[in-house]
Amino acid sequence: QVQLVESGGGLVQAGDSLSLSCAVSGRTFSSYSMGWFRQAPGKEREFVAAISERSINFNYADSVKGRFTISRDNAKNMVNLEMNSLKPEDTAVYYCAAGRNGPNKSPYAYAYWGQGTQVTVSS
Repeated sequence: QVQLVESGGGLVQAGDSLSLSCAVSGRTFSSYSMGWFRQAPGKEREFVAAISERSINFNYADSVKGRFTISRDNAKNMVNLEMNSLKPEDTAVYYCAAGRNGPNKSPYAYAYWGQGTQVTVSS
């Protein structure tokens, strides 16, 4: 069983930075690709960023490319999302996910999900 717990969300102003973390339980963390998704009120869950098992391959949504950076530490079973130049449209609940289908943009490629952490960006 793999469990994921996100942290680091909060309320910030436009232009600020915020770092999200996801702690993953289980001995097989390094065998999973990891992704971040987000869901704003009234909208579908959307892909944000993903990273392969050994941090070789990455994938980013066009809307966050150049502003967000995904990273992982396999020794600590952690995946992070560094968010810079935040915009009000980045406001959403952010979810961490684990899967074995590469750094995939589809939420269906991920088998395990965290409960989410709220990020609110005021204008």
